[in-house]
Amino acid sequence: MRRLFPVTDQTSAAPGGPADGAWPSADREWSLDELADAYAYPELAAGVPWLRANMVSTLDGAAQHDGRSQPISGETDMRIFGTLRALADVVVVGAETVRQEGYRPARAREAFAARRAAAGQGPAPAIAVVTASLDLDFSLPLFTSPLVPTLVVTGAGAPSDRVAAAAASGAEVVVAGEGAGADPERVVRELAARGLRRQLTEGGPRLLGQFVAADVLDELCLTISPTLTAGGAQRISGGPSVAVPHRLAPACVLEEAGFLFTSYRRI
Repeated sequence: MRRLFPVTDQTSAAPGGPADGAWPSADREWSLDELADAYAYPELAAGVPWLRANMVSTLDGAAQHDGRSQPISGETDMRIFGTLRALADVVVVGAETVRQEGYRPARAREAFAARRAAAGQGPAPAIAVVTASLDLDFSLPLFTSPLVPTLVVTGAGAPSDRVAAAAASGAEVVVAGEGAGADPERVVRELAARGLRRQLTEGGPRLLGQFVAADVLDELCLTISPTLTAGGAQRISGGPSVAVPHRLAPACVLEEAGFLFTSYRRI
């Protein structure tokens, strides 16, 4: 893996070199600690949340192939996927993505245990499923046997029988809207109020589009896959357009085997 941005005298080397600047010049696989350092959350003021998204896109803008992201991903992308999860307090995901991708509970990883303990985090991030209909199979391990209780985030007008089914499965129901569904801005606030301030959303595109439209997304971690798919696959975000395009600033660009791993942050 190589760091392409920020540009330094050691851009072609991985991080973690000695203080005297004698960095290795050969491209190599980064350790999980090095990836965690590269993707560390910024220092946050008390009570302030930070919402980042992690998505993958082909060169021609497809966020999925045959309805799933796995075919356009790769080994290093999955290592970064795992690293981003390990740094987060909570993973926020839409119900459709849970169904399509077969979501399971986040697991504790020994490689990140000390880092999470030092940050005051539990052994694994919670999964927060954002849904209006609660059309979910509450008998799945995501709800019945997570290491950290799964959150079901919805609106005050959600179907009462489905809310009861969620609670009966062991999930914690979070009301973050006055209608049937959750309000994106309130989702961020309600999770932060529970101490879940380092937030990571993995989409899907509709949920990410809602966060973008509400102007609550602080960072986008976007993997650009060196593939072309054509077809009519979704982009990484969908829904109504914003009145004025949101501008982000590049924070980091890494490269491995033709994949670009980028991070853009709120200006």
